[in-house]
Amino acid sequence: MATLLSSASNYRGAGIHQYSANLLQYLPRQAPQFQYHAFVMDRAYNAPAGMQLTRPRWLSPSPGQRILWEQTQVGKSARQLDLLHGLAYALPIWGNTPSIVTVHDLTFMLFPQAFPSYRRRYLTWMTRNSCQRARAVITDSAATAQDVQRLLAVPEEKIHVVYTGIDERFRPLPREEVEAYRRQRGWPQQFILMLGTLEPRKNHILLIQAYQRYLHQARTPLPLLIGGGEGWQFQQIFQSVDAAGLEKDVKFLGFVPWEDMPWLYNAATLFIYPSRYEGFGLPVAEAMRCGTPVITSNVSSLPEVAGNAALTIDPNDPETLAAAMLLLLEKEPERQQIMREAGLIQAAKFSWQNTASQTAQVYARVLQEAYG
Repeated sequence: MATLLSSASNYRGAGIHQYSANLLQYLPRQAPQFQYHAFVMDRAYNAPAGMQLTRPRWLSPSPGQRILWEQTQVGKSARQLDLLHGLAYALPIWGNTPSIVTVHDLTFMLFPQAFPSYRRRYLTWMTRNSCQRARAVITDSAATAQDVQRLLAVPEEKIHVVYTGIDERFRPLPREEVEAYRRQRGWPQQFILMLGTLEPRKNHILLIQAYQRYLHQARTPLPLLIGGGEGWQFQQIFQSVDAAGLEKDVKFLGFVPWEDMPWLYNAATLFIYPSRYEGFGLPVAEAMRCGTPVITSNVSSLPEVAGNAALTIDPNDPETLAAAMLLLLEKEPERQQIMREAGLIQAAKFSWQNTASQTAQVYARVLQEAYG
């Protein structure tokens, strides 16, 4: 059940949507012993070989229509299946088909202020209900598995950690081509990068505080580029830049198109991701897979993704982040090459081949338990 899949070239084409598209793409390749049927709403999506599709009759479903379709038509069709996998939090509430649900994170419970009350209540109720009825729960990280166990009272033995894969377009690109793309886009020759929706959880204000300290101590400071669409309370991020007088040093790129992202990572001198909470922390793995040194937070799933390949810092301490920036960019720049090599090795662990194979192993286990 991949009803949130979207091929749109905007924020709807990221995150959960990329997870859905890649899992559907790789499952028939990695586990051809199963027959696959996907429920999708995206009219532009083309099914891979070995995958049948069902779409709703209407062309532009609202969230309410999507939920109605999930709970009625998908629920009815699922009775003819041996196993149903909800790829994002939800399962039909009626029916007894053996099922699996993927929970990507519990942001709506841990950061309730970031969601409208009706959406937060729906997500909390639906996720808890789906986890209770599912025979297995898949999470993107061990940190999210612990959250699911603690906040939703799901037994540990029911939870399976399957790391998200990284698209193969994220890789080191030829330097000449990166330079040409950088000049075309008007990016600086060297710069510090952060990518993430402009919202409090991503911790932009702490980054700006740390960057201000870095500027005051650096001999040759680099500009800071921040990419990401506007979330909630984003005005405070812009205001913090203005209040610190950093308008010339900090550039906001807005939403970064999918096709720009590998080039942007490759062009960056350093990638920083000081988020306070992530279900997986995809940008960290993407940056490392492009060979870019990374500084990230030491909380939630981020240490799992970073391994020993990145510097990790306290997301509440701007002094520590500023010191890490100075260390890599000025005091010990030779560390950058060591981190590039280590990052490539670490990021290679997160492949869609592995994600699909491990997901199929969960399918096999649930089918064995259900039918013997």
